[in-house]
Amino acid sequence: MSIYFSYILLGLSLSAPIGPINAAQVDKGIRYGFLNAWFVGIGAMVADGILMLLIYVGIGHIVDSPFMKTFLWLFGFFVLSYTGVESIVKSNSNQSDSGVSRNEAKSKSFRTGFFMAISNPLNILFWLGIYGSILAQSTNGTYHLLISSTGIFIGITIWDLTMASVASGARRFVRPPVLRIVSILSGVILIAFGLYFGKQAMIMLLS
Repeated sequence: MSIYFSYILLGLSLSAPIGPINAAQVDKGIRYGFLNAWFVGIGAMVADGILMLLIYVGIGHIVDSPFMKTFLWLFGFFVLSYTGVESIVKSNSNQSDSGVSRNEAKSKSFRTGFFMAISNPLNILFWLGIYGSILAQSTNGTYHLLISSTGIFIGITIWDLTMASVASGARRFVRPPVLRIVSILSGVILIAFGLYFGKQAMIMLLS
């Protein structure tokens, strides 16, 4: 059980650092409520599961090639920059008289989390290192992988539920000016990550 809980803590620690997913969850939670924020996290978890499966079947060496790294940096630049600009542009839209945004389709929130996670080169390379090391030290085969994978996902789920709850809980106190500021800050964070990815892509292309 101690090993199992250590993987739950690993999942929590993987999710805790501030990044694009957390920024999007805060934005969606304050603007649209708990479920939208949680669906961003669910989309990201599905993407993480796909990445873990790809690493398990041995595609890591392909993702680690210079061509794929450049492609991933560029793809991440496009997705995060587009999402960030969209957040800023829509910061003044969809406002009700009470200052709370009208509802957004849960499927759109899911797609936001999924494409952010699946297109984030740092996320992909991070899973290559983390899950690759778990595979390398698996002495009990499938059983060990099942324990480690479920523990990690439970930790990620706990963090996503916490973030969604905090963001949606703050929603009732948000007035239109604050909501606009949150959306703009979220957009700026996403664009900053996107520009960083674009910079890395240029370095790869010029090297």
